Amino acid sequence: MAPTQRQAKESRAKQLAGGKAPKARVARYLKSTESRLKEGAKSTLLLKGQKCSSAMGQVLHELRAIQAPHSKLLSKKNMINAFDMEGQQSLEFLTTKNDCALAAMASHNKKRPNNLVLMRTFDRQVLDVAELGVLRFKSMADYGGSVPKKRIGSKPLMLFVGDIWQQDNERRNLQNLLTDFYRGDVVDKLVVSGVDHLIVFMLGTDDSNGTERVLLHQRTYFCKLKKNPDGSATPVPLLEPCGPDMDYAVRRTEWASTELYRACRVAPSGIKKKKVKNHTTNIFGEVIGRLHLEKQDVDNMGGRKSKALRRADKISAAEEKEAVEQELGQESEEMGREFKQTFGFEEKAETKGRFGKMKR
Repeated sequence: MAPTQRQAKESRAKQLAGGKAPKARVARYLKSTESRLKEGAKSTLLLKGQKCSSAMGQVLHELRAIQAPHSKLLSKKNMINAFDMEGQQSLEFLTTKNDCALAAMASHNKKRPNNLVLMRTFDRQVLDVAELGVLRFKSMADYGGSVPKKRIGSKPLMLFVGDIWQQDNERRNLQNLLTDFYRGDVVDKLVVSGVDHLIVFMLGTDDSNGTERVLLHQRTYFCKLKKNPDGSATPVPLLEPCGPDMDYAVRRTEWASTELYRACRVAPSGIKKKKVKNHTTNIFGEVIGRLHLEKQDVDNMGGRKSKALRRADKISAAEEKEAVEQELGQESEEMGREFKQTFGFEEKAETKGRFGKMKR
């Protein structure tokens, strides 16, 4: 687990004061949480409230399946109220400890049945909170399992229907929160085969009880690519409902100030894009790098001495010694022949052999 916010602040304070450097684990965590010009995918923490029904537990499981692998589900129940100071401090502690920037808490009670709270943080502090009441829920299992599940790592398409989303800041902030909650990985380019599901959001109003309330409808479709009948290479998408489908009633919201939103969008001072040296890109988009190495002295370079190498040295030394002895033997034989030919030892031996035969 990641260090808490208090541990991180203490480590930074000690380092600035010239004290002892933080532990290796804390130092790695602090480096991983530094501000970047381009952030990656945000992880989501899914947790249960003090009382949680089985239906709301199923909602959390469906959200984890949609956001996999950037989601983490906690099984224990938590006595947290996301709209008071103590509850937000508890949520900040849990999100920091589990290294998550988004959170969703499900609960169920008489006053607020089937309650779902969506939350996001900035700089380890609560930024936005939206409380939604689940009025209708249809899971992926209700479709019979005939539709394939979402592939891990795929990116969803999100469609916000209607101009009602741009009427006021309340709806714009809700759209921004939902986009941040479901967007997944941050990518520069998108492959058509990587889009396998579509999430549609629609807003409506209901005044049946005498008070007008905002309704949010969420529908999920599986995107099946079919061959284009015109013969072109671009496939034709076919949408099939796959779930989860939910209808929400917007109960309470708590948004950050406009100044804080502007501070979130501006990159921190001192962070600049690092220039990569000796890297070029060819016409095919491949990165080519150039390495500058010093001249290596292979003759004086010492290698690792192993048993296999020692045996090979002994065998080569024995073979070399045998070859030298054989060469010396051949030279001595040639010198003996030359000496005998010079002093006539071969003729005397032949004469002795003839006389020996005559005596017999």
